[in-house]
Formats: sequence, structure tokens, C-alpha cells
Amino acid sequence: MDMVLKKLKDGILRFQTGVYPAQAEMYQKAASEPQQPQALVVTCADSRIDPELVTQSGPGEIFVTRNIGNLVPAYGEMLGGVSAVIEYAVSALKVKHVAICGHSDCGAMKALLNPASLESMATVKSWMRNAEAALSVANSLNEDGEDGYAKLRRLTEENVLLQLQHLRTHPSVAGAIAREELTLSGWVYDIGTGQVRISENGQRSFVPVAKEAIA
Repeated sequence: MDMVLKKLKDGILRFQTGVYPAQAEMYQKAASEPQQPQALVVTCADSRIDPELVTQSGPGEIFVTRNIGNLVPAYGEMLGGVSAVIEYAVSALKVKHVAICGHSDCGAMKALLNPASLESMATVKSWMRNAEAALSVANSLNEDGEDGYAKLRRLTEENVLLQLQHLRTHPSVAGAIAREELTLSGWVYDIGTGQVRISENGQRSFVPVAKEAIA
């Protein structure tokens, strides 16, 4: 027997027998009404990231797209799945906010710092070109004596900021922002601590989410 598939099936059964019954009304309502998510979250495909859990969102509350490195190609560069999700979320679903969420210990960012690790993965190497400018900025800001952790943290932040710039080049996003129908933010999620730091209102700094900050 395929043990990985068995584990997935066991999880489905636990959901069906333990989780779903207690929230059946919510799921039935979600199934009977068109989705109306308020936000789009662009995050990494890393298996340790769960945007619904981190934001405590239920079915229908957030639209999510995931890819290696939480990248958003500038409009026209690599039109494909990510661009289609953005256009659909903004133009059809009318989301009010788009968040780009990076995270600690990101393998994609580590690969940027060690390009040789991508030599056997041509597709990934090509995809990571969407983050090259972030590496250039991070390198220019690196201080003497910075350790690997500090360099990775800085690159992760610069990548999120770069992808926000790319996001603004998409016509649907630019139009919605001009009409004051859409706002953007950049996040960095720390897997080990649960902390989320957010850059908003065009700021370069990432500020931890705290009760006093949102009261």
C-alpha cells in the first residue's frame, strides 16, 4: 500500500468525521453561495506555510495562490498562472486587499544566495529570475560581518518588497489602486515563532503584528 496516500486518506477521514460535523453549517453555506473573499494572499509553496491557519480564515474568506518564493512576475514577463490568479481575484472577485507573504528559512531565498544549487533545475532557475533584483538590493545593503541568518532575513524582506513592485505593474491592480478599491501589504512569517511582520502603506520596514498596533 502507498503509505503516503494512506496517511492522506486518514486525514480526510478525520476531517469528515471530526472536523466537518462541528462546522457543517459553515461549509454548507460556503457551498451554496458564490465565494466573496476579501483578500488575496500570494505566498510560498513551502509545505510549512498555511495561510488560512495563520490568518484564522475560514472557507471563502481568502483567495490564495502559492509558488516557489512567493513571486509575482512583472506584467508581461511571464504571463501564466500567477498573473491569471491576480487578475481574477481583483477584476472578478473584487478583493479589497492583496498580501504577499514571505517566510523564514525559505529555500527559494537560500537558492538565490547559492545559485549553484539550481544548476540541475532549469525551470526553477528560470523562475527565480523574478527575484534577482531583490538579491542585488540585499547585497548592496549587507553590512560587514553579517552572518548567514541576517543575510537571509534581509533578502526575504527585499524579495517581498520587490514582488509588491511587480504586483503594481499588473493593469487590474494598478486600476483598482487608482480607484482606491485595493490596498497592498507585504508580510514575513516566522515559522518557528508564529510572528508575522508586515510592511504596509508603501513602507520598507516590517513591523510585528501586535494587539496595540491593531486596537
